[in-house]
Amino acid sequence: MQISDLFFVASMPVLKTLLLTTLGSFLALDRVGVMGENARKQLNSVVFFVFSPAIVGSNLAKTITLESIVLMWFMPINILCTFIIGSVLAWILIKVTRAPRHLKGLVLGCCAAGNLGNLPLIIIPAICREKNSPFGDPEICHKYGMTYVSLSMATGVVYFWTYIYNIVRVSSSKINNEEFISSKTYSNQEAPLLCEKTDGIDKISVLQKTIRCLKTIPRKLNLKALFAPSTTAAIVGLTIGMVPRIHNLMIGDAAPLHVVEDSASLLGDATIPTVTLIVGGNLLRGLKGSSAVPLSLIAGIIAIRHLFMPLLGIVIVKAAVNAGFIHSDPLYQFVLLLQYALPPAMNIGTLTQLFGAGESECSIVLFWAYALASVSLTLWTTFFMWLVA
Repeated sequence: MQISDLFFVASMPVLKTLLLTTLGSFLALDRVGVMGENARKQLNSVVFFVFSPAIVGSNLAKTITLESIVLMWFMPINILCTFIIGSVLAWILIKVTRAPRHLKGLVLGCCAAGNLGNLPLIIIPAICREKNSPFGDPEICHKYGMTYVSLSMATGVVYFWTYIYNIVRVSSSKINNEEFISSKTYSNQEAPLLCEKTDGIDKISVLQKTIRCLKTIPRKLNLKALFAPSTTAAIVGLTIGMVPRIHNLMIGDAAPLHVVEDSASLLGDATIPTVTLIVGGNLLRGLKGSSAVPLSLIAGIIAIRHLFMPLLGIVIVKAAVNAGFIHSDPLYQFVLLLQYALPPAMNIGTLTQLFGAGESECSIVLFWAYALASVSLTLWTTFFMWLVA
């Protein structure tokens, strides 16, 4: 297939995303007032609790089997590699640019966590529907493409809420503690923090310290966030897909409970347009942003996410293919490569808002990262399709 044909196929999902994103930004304008901040928060809650779990669970239930799980075993490792590589590059960027302390968590989060859910949900179906798609029959492409994307989304949710959540939490807590210390002096009667050394009469046994530390682990890891609705839906979908009796009961037109799966699919269809509109509305804040973010930080994050990560991803995926770790499906290899070329996860903004560290700066970083992603994603998607096809 000619490179020009591949470029056309790659540009279509990006153009569709841009159109919906622009519409979301327009609806979020103050003079329009259709998707103000409160409306976006409400819609985001519906997506988080209803639409995203529905699309993840229904797609995994329809296509996942024990055999396919074995074939896709490398995907969680591949996603873990994106987080590790992004963290290492972010640490280098922080050292080189001497990033302000309150932005360290933001930089680490933006570099390590890509948008593994929303954008692939848009890109893969759009590519499959294109007439000149290199991935064959549109129905088969869509079926297995959504399986790969759903597993990618579910895995990304687990990594995000266990790793990125705690990075931003620890970073923001250090800042808040320092601000508190500078404004007030701790009382001598204040109880010592758990898992820290104490002096004098406050000393406790090693066993007691260990027990206290273990008790704090569930709270510190935020297990409630770990088992987010999409993660729970992924577990349910995997169970339905891998247990033949449950699968036969719920999946297929002749299944007695097929109405449940049909309803979930109907809800899941609303995910892509709704999420894209919300992204457009949120990015408008970055355009209005007045907080000063060092240009070197913005350029560094963009270079990591749009240049260095995709290049390293090609090396890793190709090495895994040559080693026999990845099966020969071009679409599967394409999804693995795409995971390295995505802009930062939109949930970074949620975390900065939650912990009150770098919220306005995050909007500016995300705005520029997504504005340039329209170009970089088109080019990388074209190259990836040529590489695997």
